[in-house]
Amino acid sequence: MKASPAISGKTMLDKLLSNLMKVLLENAGAQTGFILLKKIGEWVIEASGNVDSGNVTVLQSIPLEKHLPTSIIHYVTRTKETIVEKEAAQQGKFTNDPYIKVNQTKSILCTPLINQGQLSGIVYLENNLTTGAFTPDRLEVIQLLSGQAAIAIDNAKLYNKLEQKVTERTQALAQALEEVKTIQDELIQKEKMAALGQLIAGIAHEINTPLGAIRSSAGTIAKFLDQTLEQLPTLFQSLSTENSASFFALLQRSLQHQSTFSTKEERKFKRALRRELENLDIADADIIAERLVIMGITDEIASLMPLLQRPDSCKILEIAYKLSELKRGTATINTSTDRASKVVFALKTYSRYDQSGEKIIVNLTEGIETVLTLYHNQLKQGVKLIRNYTDIPPVSCYADELNQVWTNLIHNALQAMDNRGTLTIDVTQVNQEAKISITDSGSGIPEEIKSKIFEPFFTTKPAGQGSGLGLDIVKKIIDKHSGHMTVESQIGWTRFNVFIPMQSE
Repeated sequence: MKASPAISGKTMLDKLLSNLMKVLLENAGAQTGFILLKKIGEWVIEASGNVDSGNVTVLQSIPLEKHLPTSIIHYVTRTKETIVEKEAAQQGKFTNDPYIKVNQTKSILCTPLINQGQLSGIVYLENNLTTGAFTPDRLEVIQLLSGQAAIAIDNAKLYNKLEQKVTERTQALAQALEEVKTIQDELIQKEKMAALGQLIAGIAHEINTPLGAIRSSAGTIAKFLDQTLEQLPTLFQSLSTENSASFFALLQRSLQHQSTFSTKEERKFKRALRRELENLDIADADIIAERLVIMGITDEIASLMPLLQRPDSCKILEIAYKLSELKRGTATINTSTDRASKVVFALKTYSRYDQSGEKIIVNLTEGIETVLTLYHNQLKQGVKLIRNYTDIPPVSCYADELNQVWTNLIHNALQAMDNRGTLTIDVTQVNQEAKISITDSGSGIPEEIKSKIFEPFFTTKPAGQGSGLGLDIVKKIIDKHSGHMTVESQIGWTRFNVFIPMQSE
């Protein structure tokens, strides 16, 4: 998520390549790295970086020979496949490459940057200190970023092309304006794809988090079952009726415990329990107090005294703890499964594209919730989300395009707050229109630029960051629905209001 905006937000090729090179070196575990682009029909080195020196060089169009193993580069350009060599000089199909022979190269990763089936560039990374430096986890990160990098490179090339054409054709103004319009339309489409690319990085985390919880809980369940199943018959045979009642009361109280104590609270509860147990002449008071606190039991232990007074009380507590963890583990698995399913469903809904070109009847709130689900990882870090939804009738609309509206407005709101603050979403009906308001607690929009924010290519971001097309796209989509937009802003908050006719033609 940190790397994604550093790549997608750049439209100047030199800054994009510099940022991309730094991101790759930071995340891949490489010593040196190169980015290759095609220039006048030939592949050349347009960016290079070194971890030790921290230097990154861009846009010098250096020939490949003597700098890289050309056999690997030619193979990747021909097959569009990723090459990972654990010890290139000793094994694999490229051991005879002159560059590899001379440098006795160890770890190599070479991957294509592909956008819509076209090869936009090539990334070559190298580590001569370690064999097998490019692990599957690091390869996964590079592949996750490569698609977005390809889109960003193509966009940057389009910007460079636009600037060159404007400079070269100042005498042919009419033709130049037509070309600007064509490129603008291309960028609008690419902006839509870039928005989805920004979400994908967060979705990977959203899926991996519940999967990690499931793996952990399943491992704990299997481990505790192995440790307790054989002990249970012997335990229950040794317990009297009174002891059995105390055991199940202990188990039930542990299962009802939901909250997590801080370290300070744990120490406080342990001290109090230890004193109480010592006053009751319970052996191993310190160990028993620690186990009870872990199980969430901090007071009212009188009913547990028949168990605690037994010589094998520590062993009984251990078994009770493991049984309660088994049930908690299954609850975690159920919750995590529901979370993963919700994210997958939201992604499927968001990415669906209706090619019929016709309006459909949808619930606007469901579309907003789909986008919020995909932004869950960013929202939970430091954003308070307030939903004020009223029941409104379904609306006839182009659902996919409205999802793009909610995505752009929510993304802009999070950026305005630097992902810290309050995001409020209101859905109401005003006369015969649905009104959707998205309010952020950012610094606000200065009055002098408020009238310009919907203009194409206008942006308040630093040069080279962002295309300035997001709100232009939003306005065009709302106009297509015969709706309209307003913006309110003061110091400390900004609100975008979207109005869509309930019965639009």
